[in-house]
Amino acid sequence: MTDFPWGTGTATGVGSYPGTDPAEALRTVLGELPELPHLPELPARGPGADMTGRTAGLLVELPVHLEPSGWRFSDRPGRDTRRSLDHLARDLDLLEELAHGHDGPVKIQVCGPWTLAAAIELRHGDRALKDPGAVRDLTASLAEGVSRHVADVRRRLPAARIVLQIDEPGLPAALAGRVPTASGFSRLAPVEAPLAEHGLRQVIEAAGDAYPVVHCCAARVPYGLLRGAGAKAISFDLGTVPKRDDDAVGETIDAGIGLLIGAVPATDATLPSLEATAAPVRELWRRLGFPPALLAEQAVITPACGLAGASPRYARAAMKRCRDTARMLYEAAE
Repeated sequence: MTDFPWGTGTATGVGSYPGTDPAEALRTVLGELPELPHLPELPARGPGADMTGRTAGLLVELPVHLEPSGWRFSDRPGRDTRRSLDHLARDLDLLEELAHGHDGPVKIQVCGPWTLAAAIELRHGDRALKDPGAVRDLTASLAEGVSRHVADVRRRLPAARIVLQIDEPGLPAALAGRVPTASGFSRLAPVEAPLAEHGLRQVIEAAGDAYPVVHCCAARVPYGLLRGAGAKAISFDLGTVPKRDDDAVGETIDAGIGLLIGAVPATDATLPSLEATAAPVRELWRRLGFPPALLAEQAVITPACGLAGASPRYARAAMKRCRDTARMLYEAAE
């Protein structure tokens, strides 16, 4: 059997969380998702706490600063980079304090190279994705920064198994040539699949023995490319998976790749019954023809995406629903 870092019937979060209090957020995550907790990200804290700025702070020798149009490379680290590093340092201090002695898996998240390259601007304003040399430099810098970040988390939680989630919501658009230029009047050329796979593989390999998950909540998830890059699990929004993706998803399961299935709405909603939440997950598995027992082993239940846009009350309820759904699917398979 494939060595998944999680136990049967497990749930986790995607990453972002509402509010500005990292201690409260982490305590809630540890309480609601104890079997696979994640380090919550709080973009409401402002610049440097968002997905792009948080990961840009990890870049080695590639400082950034914030312009009205977004994040941009700069000549030297400024207050925006320092703010990002300060947020992350505080979060890691809290993780070390509140999860001290944790001996199971724990998940951390970083933005992937292609989504980052589509978000950060070059000094003259074009997106980094437009310049192959800039993308190579960005990928190498990110790989080194991720390696250091994983080592820091491992030092703080020596008994834990590190799960590294690489967020690539922008990858399908980059592959399809749908990323707009800085002006917005045209689109950047498509990124070739082998090049995208190579860049992602660099970051995954730099993380060493951290268990690599790639998260993509956009439509048209490139399952085969992610597997080729070395992803051992793929995280996606179940609501964006059309039946035409069945073969690709089935091949992913058959290859022993874990699935983090986004089955619970990520923004405030009236949650249906527990059975109704689990039904689409069961239907996907039934349609693909895999045994129910494998579902509880190979799949983890998550919200559809990050919870930053939800209320704190709903975010807690959504995580609890993920946990209860995972448990129901496990008990039904016994």
